[in-house]
Amino acid sequence: MNTTFKAMAAAIALGLPALALTTGPAFADEMAEGKWGEYQVGDKRSGYTYAGPETRAMQDDEFQNPAMLWLDTGMSEWENAAGDAGKACADCHGDAEESMAGVATKYPVYSEETGKMMNLEQRINFCRTENMQAEPYKWESDELLGMTAYVKNQSKGMPVDVSIDGPAKEFWEKGKEFYETRRGQLDLACTHCHVDNAGNLIRAETLSQGQGNGFPLYRLKWQKVGSLHRRFRGCNNNIRAEKLPYGSDEYTNLELYVTWRGNGLPIETPAVRK
Repeated sequence: MNTTFKAMAAAIALGLPALALTTGPAFADEMAEGKWGEYQVGDKRSGYTYAGPETRAMQDDEFQNPAMLWLDTGMSEWENAAGDAGKACADCHGDAEESMAGVATKYPVYSEETGKMMNLEQRINFCRTENMQAEPYKWESDELLGMTAYVKNQSKGMPVDVSIDGPAKEFWEKGKEFYETRRGQLDLACTHCHVDNAGNLIRAETLSQGQGNGFPLYRLKWQKVGSLHRRFRGCNNNIRAEKLPYGSDEYTNLELYVTWRGNGLPIETPAVRK
């Protein structure tokens, strides 16, 4: 069974019409005209290029972008002293606009302290527990989402530049294996949607390349900001596969591979997607 029919079989398993997977909008002419500018690097395309005009307009306008509320939370948390050390992020790092510029473009990074990959959420919580002697933020809490979005926003417009050299290579390979492995009752891998069928429609949704440069982002379906790991869990749920814990090694390695795939695309946080 080829990939297209496999995806159509998945649609049937979900109780959808057999022809749920169809050809999506024709982007080729727009790309040739350079319409998407920085949102396309070679054959890499941000999810922004697959979004409708209303969604793109919402992202572009800070007054319309609902994710800015989480950015405000992150800005407050940056200045908020917490824990037994009585420190705030600003006490060590000063003005985030200066100290955090470009930082998020490198994450996930290999951590000497833990001996494995560490994404930005984990770095923030590591600082809280080790340097501030405070309780870690809960995954998907407004505070952690806000802080992560606020830090990444300081790199907005800068190209993703994740390294897979040295000890990171081992974890990149694990992430790649996860990305290409069939799983769940629908027997699908990430590649079947985001490589083989990017630009095609499944129901009313256009499948994108699944790039991570906009996360954490506001998703209209969620009606709030969510992390890339939440998106991973949602994808696993859609193909009837096991949802792994937030911050699991498997998802962090997958994040490394997915982020590396988007090297060169601009940080968009906070992006807006359907």
